[in-house]
Amino acid sequence: MMVDARMLKRTYDWCIAAADKPYALWILAAVAFAESSFFPIPPDIMLLPMSLARPKKAWWFATVCTIASVAGGVLGYAIGALLYDSVGHWLITVYGLGDKVDTFRASYAEWGAVIILLKGLTPIPYKLVTITSGFAGYNIWLFVLCSIVARGGRFFVVAVLLNRYGDLIRAELEKRLGLWVALGAIVLVFGFVVAIKLV
Repeated sequence: MMVDARMLKRTYDWCIAAADKPYALWILAAVAFAESSFFPIPPDIMLLPMSLARPKKAWWFATVCTIASVAGGVLGYAIGALLYDSVGHWLITVYGLGDKVDTFRASYAEWGAVIILLKGLTPIPYKLVTITSGFAGYNIWLFVLCSIVARGGRFFVVAVLLNRYGDLIRAELEKRLGLWVALGAIVLVFGFVVAIKLV
């Protein structure tokens, strides 16, 4: 247990130290882009430590995250619209949602914008929304607009909190690092479970 705690602390320290490196912003953008189309890990793994290390730049980090996430969402949309039979279907199957795509697609006719907005704000994997949006043929411009609102809303909530209370949050996080990492993992798993049950 002690080894796990030390390894967790070393990983956390590396993330905080990496926030000041020139490549950190590029990694943040790459993770946000990939998460919206195929990558399973959310950009919060970079956004949170970077914003904790430099709270005054939290707004900028959230902006980069939003732009990259929406751009990745467009790639996910393209996968659903143009490559669903190969790449899109494989990705959806990997997440255990292959049998629910038709139901999800049908719901787009009435609730498309609501689906994108709500799922973009939650821990539900956003790639499921982007790929299915393309597969369902949802209006691309409305998709982009809803994605900006949903993803921006999610990342800027983090920016507001860490910009104002960064030092306090960092102190609490470092005091109970294992607990907060465990809670983060539970939220991530919960997102996948909700996606599987409700999509």
